[in-house]
Amino acid sequence: MSGTDIAFFLLALAAIAGGVTMLQLTNVVHMVIALVMTFLGIAGLYVLLSAEFVAVVQVLIYSGAITIIMLFAIMLTRHHTDERERQTTGGVWHKAVAALSVIAFGLAVYFGIRQLDFGADGSALAGDNAKAIGKLLYSYYTIPFEIVSVILLVALIGAIVLAKKDGKGAEDE
Repeated sequence: MSGTDIAFFLLALAAIAGGVTMLQLTNVVHMVIALVMTFLGIAGLYVLLSAEFVAVVQVLIYSGAITIIMLFAIMLTRHHTDERERQTTGGVWHKAVAALSVIAFGLAVYFGIRQLDFGADGSALAGDNAKAIGKLLYSYYTIPFEIVSVILLVALIGAIVLAKKDGKGAEDE
């Protein structure tokens, strides 16, 4: 096994462990932290695929911005942690069935992709893909890029307007 294979297995394990941990937790803030672990594992897999730009975007957008938005949403809403709501019937059996289902799905995916031929070798990839993406983005896709920036600006202004209502709800309007 090469170093790339070991890194792949460790990053894939981190991504899967983060997802499974997120499903097992009951505290929503802890769930978001487990989700960050999954996002970072996926970003590492992008680096292994020589997609550094996508990895950086994954870290900045998902691990950063989306996670902060989720935490703000959690903090702004009221969550009642009632022990009676958390209890499920047949907890051990549910976990055993879930574990067997995950193992069966993993084996199905493994046997399904074991014989696949993905074609081109990794040496055919562009060496400086961030530069190529930048050239395409600012030459051929300038108008869509600017439209997205205007939409994001409108969303930011809308969020500020909603936040500045000083606690006035829909019933006050």
